[in-house]
Amino acid sequence: MATNSKKSASGATKVRTKSVPAPAPADTPAEGLDRTDRAILRALQRDASVSNVALAAKVNLSPPACLRRVERLKESGLIQGIVALLNPRALDAGMLVVIGVVLDRSTPESFADFERAAQKVSGCMECHVVTGEFDYFMLLRTKDSESFNRLHAEQLLYLPAVRQIRSFMVLKQVLSTTQFPI
Repeated sequence: MATNSKKSASGATKVRTKSVPAPAPADTPAEGLDRTDRAILRALQRDASVSNVALAAKVNLSPPACLRRVERLKESGLIQGIVALLNPRALDAGMLVVIGVVLDRSTPESFADFERAAQKVSGCMECHVVTGEFDYFMLLRTKDSESFNRLHAEQLLYLPAVRQIRSFMVLKQVLSTTQFPI
């Protein structure tokens, strides 16, 4: 609330108040980010193992203030977790396969059955409902073409409600990142 005071001809002071609206709450957590929050998120995307003291120095905050901001970013859902990115080749999962799936029926039950089963497929890293020619795209990691062939025969052919599966073995990974532009 802002106040204005003005003296009248009689010498009495008149005080006028006018209501100043509070800032509107952000529709999404990202809308409420300031430059420092964005700097913290960029730094953590590059290296989440950085200590709080080092992170605070990078973003010009005291360590307690930095820790409070990181906790707030976690609570708001902007930071979903802190993970280690593993080397798939070192873990015998160097082959990446993209799989397009077409269901035989477009019913809620078909989609739900497929989604439950897809979560159990060995090496399935991602599964997305998509528009267009396919109903789903899955990303799988496996050791090599022989192990993928075995996975196909033992698991993919038995996925429920599937009319067609198309597999695309990745020959070269041009770009893979976990960093969002902030």
